[in-house]
Amino acid sequence: MIRTFAFMIPYMLVCISMMLTDAFDEIIGKPAGWGLAAAVAAPVIGQLWATLSAIRESDEFVRAVMAKQFIVSAGLAMALATFWGFAETFANAPHLPGWLIYAAFWGIFGCVSPFIRSSHG
Repeated sequence: MIRTFAFMIPYMLVCISMMLTDAFDEIIGKPAGWGLAAAVAAPVIGQLWATLSAIRESDEFVRAVMAKQFIVSAGLAMALATFWGFAETFANAPHLPGWLIYAAFWGIFGCVSPFIRSSHG
C-alpha cells in the first residue's frame, strides 16, 4: 500500500495539474512532450512494480491468488483494448487514448478479484 501511494500521489498530482492548468500546453507536440510522457508514465511503471513486488513478497497462497487475479485482469484488459481497436477501425468507434488501458486494467482487477479467491482452476 505504501509503495502504491508513493507512486500514485505524484501521478495524480501531474494529471490533476494537466487538467486544471495550462502549464503543459506549451510543450505538447514538441520534443519536451516526450519528457512529460515519461514523467507521467514513470509512476505507473513504479506502481506496477510495487504490485508485482507485493505479489512476490506474499505467502504462497496469497501470491497464487493475486497472480491469478493479475493475469486474468491483464488478459481481459488486452481483449477489451483489442476489441475497441477493431471497433475504431471497422465500426468508426470514437478513438480512445491508449493510456486508458491502465485504468481499464485496474477497474477489471477490482471487478474480478472478489470472484477469484482460490489458486485452483
